[in-house]
Amino acid sequence: MKNKKKELSFPTAELVSEELKRERNKIRYRRVLKSAVYALVIVAAVAALIATLILPVLQISGTSMEPTLKNGQIVALVKTANLERGDLCGFSYSNKILIKRVIGLPGDVIVIDEEGTVYVNGYALKEPYVSEKGYGECDIEFPFTVPENEYFLMGDQRTTSIDSRSSVIGCIEREQIVGKLFLRVWPLADFSPL
Repeated sequence: MKNKKKELSFPTAELVSEELKRERNKIRYRRVLKSAVYALVIVAAVAALIATLILPVLQISGTSMEPTLKNGQIVALVKTANLERGDLCGFSYSNKILIKRVIGLPGDVIVIDEEGTVYVNGYALKEPYVSEKGYGECDIEFPFTVPENEYFLMGDQRTTSIDSRSSVIGCIEREQIVGKLFLRVWPLADFSPL
């Protein structure tokens, strides 16, 4: 029996060079992937901060603001304490954020007649955003004076909206206001400022 010697074979310089390139590409790929993940985490954190502190985004749930806002639409709010009559605003109520329209400012005197016409400080309010007037669920007495640092809010769907006309919700304190709606975001076909 002959003793066979195993020959050692060494890779060629070309193979070594190709393997080094592959290893360098792996290292470069990992660095790029790590950088991309870090960038995405930072962007997500910044977006969450902006959405929480400056521009909250909400999805409309329900029909109390129809025809202005429809169920399922997504809107953006801007944090502000400066509200004017007619503004749409979001406010915190029972761990939810509700959307209603500002009808009365602090100190305003509100009267609603049986047909649903709203009077503010003796003048009938022009309400092109309301498709059908209605008295709705109302258990407060008129004339009603809006207390200091509070707002009288109503939904655009007057017959079904539960709002400041009901003592269940009542007037909304300034501290409860989350922000003013300024942009309808989704669906894209409805994208528009409010």
